[in-house]
Amino acid sequence: MLVPKTLIRHLIKCSLSVRTYSSALKSANLSEVCVDSLKGNDSGIIVLGLNRPKARNALGKTIVSELTDLLENLKHLDDARVVILRSLVPGVFCAGADLKERLEMKEDEVLPFVNRLRFIVKSTESLPMPVIAALDGLAVGGGFEMALGCDIIVASNTCKMGLVETKVGILPGAGGTQKLPRLVGPAFAKELIFTARTISGVEAYERGIVNYVVEQNEHNDAAYQKSLAVARSILPNAPVGIRMAKKAINKSMDVDINTGYTIEEACYAQVISTKDRIEGLAAFREKRPPKFTGS
Repeated sequence: MLVPKTLIRHLIKCSLSVRTYSSALKSANLSEVCVDSLKGNDSGIIVLGLNRPKARNALGKTIVSELTDLLENLKHLDDARVVILRSLVPGVFCAGADLKERLEMKEDEVLPFVNRLRFIVKSTESLPMPVIAALDGLAVGGGFEMALGCDIIVASNTCKMGLVETKVGILPGAGGTQKLPRLVGPAFAKELIFTARTISGVEAYERGIVNYVVEQNEHNDAAYQKSLAVARSILPNAPVGIRMAKKAINKSMDVDINTGYTIEEACYAQVISTKDRIEGLAAFREKRPPKFTGS
């Protein structure tokens, strides 16, 4: 379906306009998610740490509520350049849905809660800045689906991941049946979902699911350390350019290529009047590193 150029330009321009105000997201420890706004040379990197050790970061009501609120705040945070989603619990990223809580839910409560899990994945995917998932341990079910909502995934070689919901009588409901086939093709996605098989970080890399696989270290944070390195390589580049590039890619994935070209044109139009574009040209002329401000 072809989308009129004028409509695409309007949508892109409106989405950029949310950046007209700033808010401050300070480092904070909520009950099950820790927020760390890095400082110094790492200023602009926001780390969200899942921290529910007794339940292996299972997605219960509290952690889902906290993630939902944090993602909404991040959406409007101008000075957030990169977000890293990690676990503070050794050996596990996220064990998926909290089935103990699920057992206590009434039948008519289940679908609205699953919809909230899908909303988290969609909110992560639609954040304007790049999001990196650092998988230093088990990522299954909803935990794997959260990772699939990120732009870049880094996994340790000891990490296991998969969509295992059919083992407990359900199916992936937070985007897994949609995201995974688009990454690996329907045949392999069906195999993983039908068999509920988990795969290693190495196999995930070979299949193109993760961007990097790293050997785990003695601190069990090798994927996080690599994610930091990737985030640091993003920081020097123009924030508006990165955000518009992400939008151009995301919005074009499910349209024909000519509509995609139009989306790219609309996104490019948004950077022409920025100070960062002028700064980039000046830095090139003067043979110096650019100093981008995100404006």
